[in-house]
Order: sequence, then structure tokens, then C-alpha cells
Amino acid sequence: MNIGLYQSAASLSALERWQEAVAQNMTSSQTSGYRKRTVQFSTESTGKLNLNPGSKLSSSNEMQSVFTRANNGISFTGGETEPTHRDLDLALQGEGFFEIKTPDGGRAYTRSGQFQMRADRTVVTAGNCELLTEGGSPIVMLPGSAPLTFNQNGTVYQGTTALGKVSIQKFSNTDALIPSAGGLFTASPAAGMSAVEKPDLLQGYIEQSNVQPLREMVDMVLISRAYEANQKIITTVDQQMEKTLQALG
Repeated sequence: MNIGLYQSAASLSALERWQEAVAQNMTSSQTSGYRKRTVQFSTESTGKLNLNPGSKLSSSNEMQSVFTRANNGISFTGGETEPTHRDLDLALQGEGFFEIKTPDGGRAYTRSGQFQMRADRTVVTAGNCELLTEGGSPIVMLPGSAPLTFNQNGTVYQGTTALGKVSIQKFSNTDALIPSAGGLFTASPAAGMSAVEKPDLLQGYIEQSNVQPLREMVDMVLISRAYEANQKIITTVDQQMEKTLQALG
């Protein structure tokens, strides 16, 4: 078995996963509240190989077999806030996620604060997910044209009437959050959810994604070069094996 051939093949597989993450980041870099997909590389030992099968395994004729593994993750560092001056645009400073109710009745969490008013005056996301209060009910605006105001702690008023307090949740184990389309996350029991005691909410702002497009473009170039290098190794090894087989007849 040619170890170099298998190591290069494993590297190609890891690079493909990295490329997929970078492509997704570039596509979603303009999505409010989007969190960058990351890939961490690690090596895994598959044991020691004897380079001289006719002799006893020793430090002088052994080789460590190591393969590259790619592990996907998510960066939860904050994105920059941008003023929009819209009453229904909200941005969170520091930790926390807006809690929303999806059209199928489930719960999801997002950093994207681009909300709008539905025909029935319910505050929803662009995907028709309802923004929830701490009591678990949607925020429904009253008839009339009184302005909507969100305090720093998440309490929402229409004129002088309180409509509730926005549910802002945090997670002790963000690795247990499951990403889905539209910058949403669902939480498994292992996520360790709890309410943010002192949220810092900004009205009239949105949080941009935490993706740096230039960094992603640089990574794409690095991936391309590394991919080409591993392809050349595989081609070279294959040619050497072919020559050896021809020499042996």
C-alpha cells in the first residue's frame, strides 16, 4: 500500500470540505446576522508501518501513517452593526439570539434583526417567522400609527403601551446549535439555553455577517494551490507505480 497516495487523497477530501465552507461564506456574506462557517484541520494516526517487511519493526525502519481530517464549525464572533433608521431593524450587542417561531410551530434562533410587519400586524422575519416575547407569544402591533419603540433591554412599546419584552436567549454550548437556511439555528438539549439577563438591543440598526469577503477569496486561492499540489503528488506516485509494475513484468 502506498501511504503517500492515500494521504494525498485524504487531503483532497479535506480541501473539498474547506472549499464548500468558503463558497457558502462568500455566498452569504451579505446576509444579516450570518455566522461564518469554519473548517479545522487535524491529523489522525492510523498506526506504524514497517518499511522493511522482512525485518522486525524498529525506529530505523518504521513510518508513522498520518491522515488529514477536516472538522466543520461555526464562528460566533460578532459582525459590524450598520444604521438603517428603520423601526423594525434590531441589532444585538454582545451575546444572545432573537427567539422566533417558525411557520411549522418550532423554535429557532437568529442574530438577524431585519423584521417587518405582516398583514395581521405581527412582527416577523423575511421568512415569516414570528419574533417572540419572553412569555412565548408573538409581538402584535396595535391598530393605529403610534411609533414602535424597543428599549435597550428589549421591552417594546407602541406609543405608551407595552407590548412585551423580546425573548433573547444565549447558549453555553454553541457547538450544539444546528444551522439552517436564512441564518437560523435550532438548539439541541445539549446547547444549554438560558435568557440573557441584561440584553443590549439597538433599534434602527442591523448586524452584518461576520464574514470578511477578502479573507475568503484568499482562502479560495490557497485551497486551489493546495489541491493542485496534492493532485500532482497522486499523479507522480501513480506514474512511479506504473513504471515499477512494467519493470517487474
